Amino acid sequence: MVEKRRNPEALLKEANEEEQRGKGKLKIFFGYSAGVGKTYAMLDEAHILKKSGVDVVIGYVEPHQRADTLALIKGLPQIPPLPIAYKSAIIYEFDIESALKRKPEVILVDELAHTNAKGCRHLKRYQDIEELLKMGIDVYTTVNVQHIEGLYDVVESITGVSVRERVPDSIFDGADKVELVDIEPDDLIFRLEDGKIYKENQAKLALKNFFTKENLVALREIALRRTADRVNISVEYNKNITQNNGYVTGEHILMCLSSSPYNAKVIRTAAKMADAFHGNFTALFVENSNFEDMNEENKKRLAENIRLAEQLGAKIVTVYGDDIAYQVSEYAKLCGVSKIILGRPVRRFILGFSTQTYVDKLMYYAPNLEVYVIPNKNSKTFAEEQKQKYKIKLMQFSFADTLSLIGCLLLATAVGFIFENIGFAESNIITVYILATLFTAMITKSKIYGIISSLCAVLMFNFFFTEPKFTFNAHESGYPVTFLIMFISSITTSTITKRVKEQETQSSLKAYRTEVLLETSQKLQKAKDEQEILIETSIQIKKLLGKTVIIYPVKEGKLLEAIINDINNDKKYITSDEYAVAQWVSVNNKHAGATTNTLSGAKCLYMSVRSGDNVFAVIGIAMNGEKRLDSFEKSLLIAILDEVAMAIEKENILKTKNEMSLRANNERLRSNLLRSISHDLRTPLTGIEGGASFLIENLNSVNKDVLHSMLFDISNDAQWLSSLVENLLNMTKIQEGKLAVNKKPELVDEIIEVSVSKVIKRSEGRIVNIKNNDNLDFVYMDAQLMMQAIINLLDNAFKHTKPNSSIEIEYRLEKEWLILSIIDNGGGISNEYIDKIFDLFFTTSQDGNDKQRGMGLGLSICKSIVEAHGGTIKAINNKIGGTTFTIKIPKSNEA
Repeated sequence: MVEKRRNPEALLKEANEEEQRGKGKLKIFFGYSAGVGKTYAMLDEAHILKKSGVDVVIGYVEPHQRADTLALIKGLPQIPPLPIAYKSAIIYEFDIESALKRKPEVILVDELAHTNAKGCRHLKRYQDIEELLKMGIDVYTTVNVQHIEGLYDVVESITGVSVRERVPDSIFDGADKVELVDIEPDDLIFRLEDGKIYKENQAKLALKNFFTKENLVALREIALRRTADRVNISVEYNKNITQNNGYVTGEHILMCLSSSPYNAKVIRTAAKMADAFHGNFTALFVENSNFEDMNEENKKRLAENIRLAEQLGAKIVTVYGDDIAYQVSEYAKLCGVSKIILGRPVRRFILGFSTQTYVDKLMYYAPNLEVYVIPNKNSKTFAEEQKQKYKIKLMQFSFADTLSLIGCLLLATAVGFIFENIGFAESNIITVYILATLFTAMITKSKIYGIISSLCAVLMFNFFFTEPKFTFNAHESGYPVTFLIMFISSITTSTITKRVKEQETQSSLKAYRTEVLLETSQKLQKAKDEQEILIETSIQIKKLLGKTVIIYPVKEGKLLEAIINDINNDKKYITSDEYAVAQWVSVNNKHAGATTNTLSGAKCLYMSVRSGDNVFAVIGIAMNGEKRLDSFEKSLLIAILDEVAMAIEKENILKTKNEMSLRANNERLRSNLLRSISHDLRTPLTGIEGGASFLIENLNSVNKDVLHSMLFDISNDAQWLSSLVENLLNMTKIQEGKLAVNKKPELVDEIIEVSVSKVIKRSEGRIVNIKNNDNLDFVYMDAQLMMQAIINLLDNAFKHTKPNSSIEIEYRLEKEWLILSIIDNGGGISNEYIDKIFDLFFTTSQDGNDKQRGMGLGLSICKSIVEAHGGTIKAINNKIGGTTFTIKIPKSNEA
């Protein structure tokens, strides 16, 4: 069965089962021409690896029906090629899914520069190899010198052959190993004549064209030089890494993007210069008011040039303005550009005089910059293309604009008749027609209407207002000059008006996009969590692009449920196929889907929200078969995604920080609890154990007073332990958020009396006085919890006052509040501690003895109980000594 497209389910399974491995290594067998023995050398080394026990397989090898190559293929395991239906035939391609499933140690994939058939995962084979490397599989491959992108112009100038299949220089330079497979040109020609490379007919044709000795010698020299250049780059890079210096020097190379068919040569030249100087590389596109009028062919070529610049490592920048030279010079000054690379401009002549080109203007605006002009093969051809560049858009007509043109001219004529009857001079009528031309330029879309309006204005003025009237003749000799000046004035005003209108539209669009970017930054800062960040992102991207946006959050490499901002919640973008593409993007951290060279059959363009190798989300933009995003939209989108990644990373760091803080607090609480328990339980338990042991051994000999005293101490210690356990249980409920308050109407005096009765035994002679200034009604409270709070406050008072001292309890009503105070006459609280005494595990240990035992739970629990009742608690030092603790809770059950 022929497979016409990838299997999304298999792709999804592969992505989900992907093992974490290191990046694979790439080895390229490099030659200067077909037939030098690259595939043979690769297969020969594969056999050596197999004998050494390495798991090596053939992913794809093009044998070209050469006997020696076919012989080496035998004995090596192979991955069956993928059959693809193409027109009426079946062609075979490398099956990357099977290769990833097989996961050998080393895989052989021939012809690095090959373009895959439609239906494969990637457009280019080098993209397949990049994915294999990412999954930790070592790859052996082959390529010829003419397929290196940076050498395209040189090879074409030598051989006259335009090579379509090319690979970026970064692939070649980034290889771990490059082995140059080299033979003498004479030997290669002999092999060709002997039929070892092509069949007889093909060989004869090749010998007449590509395989001339001069071509082969030149290509061999280029291959040797390119291999040496790669070694130099590697040495320089390693030297800089060793010295902990950056690889980029102070050089900044700038080239200007255009739709010229020769702009690709400028891009390659600039890329080679940036590599040679180890400098930054920027590709600048100046979008002027005529951009929208550019025909589709030029727009397509511009997009191809932008992609080429990206492949060669350029940073793409878009600026706006009609004066291209000025915009380039201003950017160069602001960004520290050291060298500018341009294509040779077309010099035009008007009335025999040469016009100033943008290169001349650029050198005037920036005289200190180094400007390099790259020659074209045929400037005349390009000049003719430029003349036709805007022709289609310029001649577009519309019914609405035609009516507007007619209306403005008729209105101007009517006003002209009024002026004539009043007795105004002809100059005033001319001004009215010029004004009509200006209005026409403002309200129409095509530039042709400004020209037509100017011509019609002159003719109508001549027809209606010059003698003889209602003819196109003119008696006065000065009228032709008047008509000419009127025409020039009308054309000038309409042109300027149209340009201002276009610039205004351009500025409005730029301002809107900038506003969206700034608004995105503000909204991301205000977002509360990652979910809200992604929702705001989808809203802002839809504002920017006007397209449906789907976002898949990523957690631990898995896609979560999609967030879609489509009003109709259209599910056509959330299918298994689309999900598989999004999953591939999350695993490989690259763009894929519609308008890309990877999985281009998808409905959406998928991009990752990432920071380094961490992918936080995958964003899908519904393209609906539309063209690629323009460079400025893409730049803004990437800027937004980078900001989203920073916001999510910041949120994750904050979350991690909070979790660490919480763990630290919990650990501190745990340590304090263990420390307190080990200290504070030891004394009462020792007392109980010692007293009980003594009584067991000496019960018959102990008199009543001693017995009563010892039992009293045991009882006190046991009550203290019971109170401690109660506090620990309450603390656990508070920490877990389970402290339930069951309010019922209770008599305050009964609550206080029961609380006092439970602690009076351990008061050591302290007197507790209860004062009530009001005849209290019932107060809504949880009796058990409120008694625990009062007991804790009384225990605290006992610890910080001397035996036989007096402690007072006062309570009263103030409007709808119960005010309860416990007043002692102890030593008071130090000012540095008074704001901390209600903190968990806070103890002062001022006396430094075991009688002042306490875990720092009592007052903290008091605060939690009171706040659970909707009240407050505070402590103040008395003027005459001691401390007053005041509880304030609402009387009713509304709080």
